[in-house]
Amino acid sequence: QVQLVESGGGYVQPGGSLRLSCVVSGTTFSSYAMGWYRQAPGKQREWVARIFSAGITYYTDSVKGRFTTSRDSAKNTVYLQMNNLKPDDTAVYYCNTAPSAVWNWGQGTQVTVSS
Repeated sequence: QVQLVESGGGYVQPGGSLRLSCVVSGTTFSSYAMGWYRQAPGKQREWVARIFSAGITYYTDSVKGRFTTSRDSAKNTVYLQMNNLKPDDTAVYYCNTAPSAVWNWGQGTQVTVSS
């Protein structure tokens, strides 16, 4: 059974940075494209970033130039570096496969951006 454990969230002021991690257990994720998703209060979960096994990345327009995703296959971990955070980035962040999420969702990690 695949398990996803996200961490690294927190409370930051606008303009701050956070680095999220997602550890994947129960499978070798090297052949999967992985994605970061987020869900803000009262909104649907949305896709944020995607990284293919070869390292090619894609980002939703609202985070381009501010967020960077990477992966470490040896650690079965995917990362999301978030810089210049804005209040609109406030959400619970999740990882899963991409473009479709095929595994059960983890608990996510809360990111709150506020002054």
